[in-house]
Amino acid sequence: MNTQTTPSPQFYLTAPATCPYLAGQLERKVFTHLVGPRAPEMNDLLTQGGFRRSQNIAYRPACETCRACISVRILADEFQPTRTMRRALAANKDVIATLLPAQPTPEQFSLFRGYLDDRHRQGGMSDMSALDYAIMVEDTHVNTRIIEYRRREPGDGIGEKPKGELLAVALTDMMSDGLSMVYSFFNTDLARRSLGTFMILDHVSRTQALGLPHVYLGYWVKGSSKMGYKTRYQPQEHLTPRGWERFYGEQE
Repeated sequence: MNTQTTPSPQFYLTAPATCPYLAGQLERKVFTHLVGPRAPEMNDLLTQGGFRRSQNIAYRPACETCRACISVRILADEFQPTRTMRRALAANKDVIATLLPAQPTPEQFSLFRGYLDDRHRQGGMSDMSALDYAIMVEDTHVNTRIIEYRRREPGDGIGEKPKGELLAVALTDMMSDGLSMVYSFFNTDLARRSLGTFMILDHVSRTQALGLPHVYLGYWVKGSSKMGYKTRYQPQEHLTPRGWERFYGEQE
């Protein structure tokens, strides 16, 4: 009889660093490695417990004096788009979304670099190279996909892959209870399209089609203008010390 047990994940704590969201705060993270055959199962469990994935690392905030980072998930089966969200859907009727293997391309990286240069010039990802981007996409032991959003061109739908202009990209984990948006980026020159909103709505639609309940959006940071958009997608749940609880935010 085999008496060996499956090793439990080992957790580690980072040193304090400047918080990228709240001025004057320091952040620390607890993290573990997502490797081996149990990685998809562990990713599910840890995401449901408030962790996020970056490459083959799962992490969550472990700050000593602040609890502002709150995990958010949309209740997809109850979701109804607001008037503003319906406008975003209408503005992108000419967009084709294609689910692909997690493989980087030069076209994706060009869009990624433009997004970073416009939105996150001072952030921790600002100096990422093509190799860094490839590692971000490919270094995973879980069920990860790329979703490309392209402008529809004549003939699209006949071949295997649309040929129109690449407008946006989402790196997405396929989980047992829904989809987790790991990272997304888009052409920031096309503000009238509201591509960030459109991608979230597309993930809700995909989750509904799969018959699954949740879209994980990562952390909402109260007081951070960068994260305010996440509470617009109602109904949603926030992870509290008592578990996942329904959050009632402002509606349009």
